[in-house]
Amino acid sequence: MQALNTFGPLAGRILIGLLFLLAGLGKLGDVAGFSGYLASGGLPAFLAWPAVIFEIAVGLLLIIGWQTRIVALATAAFCVVAGLLYHFAPADQMQMAMFLKNLAIAGGLLMFAIHGPGKLALDKA
Repeated sequence: MQALNTFGPLAGRILIGLLFLLAGLGKLGDVAGFSGYLASGGLPAFLAWPAVIFEIAVGLLLIIGWQTRIVALATAAFCVVAGLLYHFAPADQMQMAMFLKNLAIAGGLLMFAIHGPGKLALDKA
């Protein structure tokens, strides 16, 4: 149980952080296309670059465990807003699965916001 308490939060931060890091890096290949996708959800296209930078930054910050509580709260909010704007479609089962995935990720991030990053982090929870 000691090892789980020591390494579990690190594993969780890496897994969630990788999701955002890789998503942000992937969007670098087609920022113009991502801009169009943002506009389809009602957000201004100029937010594409800030969103890409946000995803890369929060991914890295979660992995290293720096400012984890604040980063986790901001990222949880990002997940909920993105889910509502781009995946909340009750008639579409796939989109609803994506919406619930966003909510589940937000829930995991809230755990880091509440309990901190664990022992193996730059933060000293």
